Amino acid sequence: MDYLYFLANASLTLRVVEYLHSTSQLPVQFMTVIHQIDGWVIKVKMNRPITPQQHGDFRAFMSELGIPYEPEIRLQMALWSLETGQSPIDVMRRYQVAVVSHGSPDKSDIEAFRQQFTMGLGYCPETLA
Repeated sequence: MDYLYFLANASLTLRVVEYLHSTSQLPVQFMTVIHQIDGWVIKVKMNRPITPQQHGDFRAFMSELGIPYEPEIRLQMALWSLETGQSPIDVMRRYQVAVVSHGSPDKSDIEAFRQQFTMGLGYCPETLA
């Protein structure tokens, strides 16, 4: 089961990671985080079906933070490539997307990306807040 959402900023993205770490009953196979100019795309894939209650709870949580997302074909191909085992570096080069994290939900990847991006710009854009 896949969940694909668009979130407005890094703080919301970090809340998803914290939620997944605190909710051990969700069988997360991987989480992919992609940064775009206008926000963040989050894909969470479960490694087995979850109960209708868990599904409803997780969708409700994600809908509080963002909106369900239907990516354009280039982003669909990037997500598919990551899922099939291609390296994030190759995917970033081929599809011109910023893959921040792929695999186990990791807060440090998102924080490091935010810090490096902000340092390079000299200010903090709204999406990195």
